[in-house]
Amino acid sequence: MTSQLYLITPPSIADHAAFARAVDDALSAGPVPALQIRLKDVSLDEIRALTRLITPIAHRHGTAVLMNDHVDLAKELRLDGVHVGQSDTPYKEARKRLGGEAMIGVTCHNSRHLAMEAAEAGADYVAFGAFYPTATKTVEHMAELDTLTIWQETMEVPCVAIGGITAANAAEVSAAGADFIAVSGAVWTHPDGPAAGVRALLAAI
Repeated sequence: MTSQLYLITPPSIADHAAFARAVDDALSAGPVPALQIRLKDVSLDEIRALTRLITPIAHRHGTAVLMNDHVDLAKELRLDGVHVGQSDTPYKEARKRLGGEAMIGVTCHNSRHLAMEAAEAGADYVAFGAFYPTATKTVEHMAELDTLTIWQETMEVPCVAIGGITAANAAEVSAAGADFIAVSGAVWTHPDGPAAGVRALLAAI
């Protein structure tokens, strides 16, 4: 099976205008079905400003925009959905606030039990990770590739693999059964620019 790319913003963005150009470049390089806005340690106003800037760019490329955790902000900005962690807004609460059309994904670390609960509740996808060390966030849970394989063989709900994935290891994650491969640093910090980062990942999977 072929995995698809799921792009996540860097945790902090100094220059919004430059980042908007980088998003346009990255999404021009090949199909990226989803972009998650995940900024850490910044104000809601900054998240709001960046989201308003890059959402039209993403939509022009046919890319859905999801907000990390901030359910009310996702609703206010009419985004395509949210991604919630185990310590964020509970899935059922997010669904109630956003309605049936919103795309809602849930972090499940390496736990098929958490993933089954999320899938049965109605989540649109479950996310497993981290699979490799990552510089984007502190890794508390490491996941095994077998988790993807078993999930793929037993469940219909799509799974996202996240955490330290690069063009060098994306092929084995894809082969293990990830429907989507979530990446951040492999695109935004690619030495030849974000478009080259997307092309390298797509070539790998």
